[in-house]
Amino acid sequence: MVKHIVMWRLKNESAKTADAIRIKSLLEGLAGQIPGMTHIEVGSNFLTDTNSSDVVLYSEFVDRDALDGYQQHPLHLSVVLQVKELVSERRVVDYQC
Repeated sequence: MVKHIVMWRLKNESAKTADAIRIKSLLEGLAGQIPGMTHIEVGSNFLTDTNSSDVVLYSEFVDRDALDGYQQHPLHLSVVLQVKELVSERRVVDYQC
């Protein structure tokens, strides 16, 4: 199993809640659409800290090939374009269990 975790900081302070909801909807809309993806969830940070991110994606894949397929899947690429418009920073960790 491969775990894929991504954290973002949002650009627009005044629209953080709306932007986080939009990202959650976009990403969780991929559930059941990507071969080899077994789990996806998106959360919004509720604490204010200079070191924190605003939104986190936690997803699981059956193997690295499934993660690679997700990265190139047209539905995912469409979501990526929309998310990029809303974020100022992205961090990612991928690891195998």
